[in-house]
Amino acid sequence: MDEVNQIKSAFSKNMLKLRKSNDLTQEEVANALGVTKGAVSEWESAKKLPNAGNLEKLASYFKIPKSALLAEEHDQIITYDKTINLPIVGKISCGNGSFAYEEIEGYEPTPADWLNGGEYFYTRAQGDSMINARIHDGDLLLIRRQPDVEDGEIAAVLIDEDIFLKRVFKRNGTVILQSENPAYPPIISNSNSCNNCMIIGKLKKVSFNM
Repeated sequence: MDEVNQIKSAFSKNMLKLRKSNDLTQEEVANALGVTKGAVSEWESAKKLPNAGNLEKLASYFKIPKSALLAEEHDQIITYDKTINLPIVGKISCGNGSFAYEEIEGYEPTPADWLNGGEYFYTRAQGDSMINARIHDGDLLLIRRQPDVEDGEIAAVLIDEDIFLKRVFKRNGTVILQSENPAYPPIISNSNSCNNCMIIGKLKKVSFNM
């Protein structure tokens, strides 16, 4: 199954489960959103995805984040008693051992169930360096703040004041920051290309940019 069909499949299962758990008909959902019953049917049968405007309406109607509608863990997103607004961060300044979020573009409501202790924030994927991990330009990335990750995990890395996503490999005391696109060479922690780079968190979830 290709990526677009995977997203359609995840959304259709979430949509169907949300509607049935709220004891709603397709017609009732359609009327609430101002769309046809046929459109709702196509969403639930994975034939089509809603456009960005209707995705926003659905999230508001069911009182869940937009990202939850597209999550593959659909059996865990049906309802949330509590959400937390987390910042969407463009840059981070670092000095005297402390971090300060800069260029905050907004806040994303996030189910508290997704946050298992610690500090979290969002940032957006930049470019196509992680394309083979199904992470695309503009995707929303949920990051847990932590100074290190396990070998092979995907981390948010601070290079100067910009945030990048890289897969981390550890070899004989050397940290290798690897892209998921062969067009981009690895960054070696003890090389000139990584004088000002630092692991600042672990990737927890990806929300597709629609």
